[in-house]
Order: sequence, then C-alpha cells, then structure tokens
Amino acid sequence: MLDFLSTAAAAPMSFSAAIMAQPLWLQAWVGWMMLANMVGAVVFIRRPEAKWVLGAIVAAAISMIWLYDQFGYQRILGLAHVVFWTPLVIYLWSRRKQWDLSGVSGKWLALVFVTDLTSLVIDYIDVARYLTGERL
Repeated sequence: MLDFLSTAAAAPMSFSAAIMAQPLWLQAWVGWMMLANMVGAVVFIRRPEAKWVLGAIVAAAISMIWLYDQFGYQRILGLAHVVFWTPLVIYLWSRRKQWDLSGVSGKWLALVFVTDLTSLVIDYIDVARYLTGERL
C-alpha cells in the first residue's frame, strides 16, 4: 500500500499543471499568448495570415508538450516557439502592408506580431541559456 502511495506521489504533473504551478505573471502571459493567437486566428480564419498563426500555435503547442514530456519544465521548452514562431513572425512582417490597421483584423495581426516577437526574444534567451547548461 505504501509503495502505491509513493509511486502516485512521484508521478509527474501534466504540462498544464506545470504551467499553473508557475508565478501568476507567467500564467497570465501564457494565457495572453493563447488568447491573442488562437481566438483571433479562429475569428479571422479567412485571412491567409490567420491560417499561418493557427498552424504555428498548434504546432508549437504540440511540440512544447512533447518537449515537456522529454525534459520536464525546463528552458528548452522555448525551442517550440523558436522553431514555429520564427517563420510566422517573418511571414507576418513580410505581409505588414496588407494588415490595414484601421480594421480589427489588421490590429489583431499587429498584436499577434508584437506578442509573438516578444515571446521569441524570451524564448531565444531561454534556449541559449539551456544550451549553456542552465536548465531551470
């Protein structure tokens, strides 16, 4: 009986539980990124950029969960954003003349660009720190 309890207590937490165990500001940032990327992509799905955003957010989320399963909650998780959001941000920047900032969808694209670029700065730093041996 005690072996069962110790095994259950040692079971790793899910990715979402690991996010919820982080400081409130980090939970809010993750929530903001999901909201900004997913909701807009669904609402504005007819825009070609929205399909890119949706594809990048889904691919990054799947990859991040896989990375979490492999490494746990470590700085290497940023690699998912580096791989999928770097091409997204480059693509969005190349289409900035089509954003039409007077419309809601154009403002959303600008918001996604700034949000994802900000995340990428953090993610590149985290991945570099991971590669130099700083895991957490």
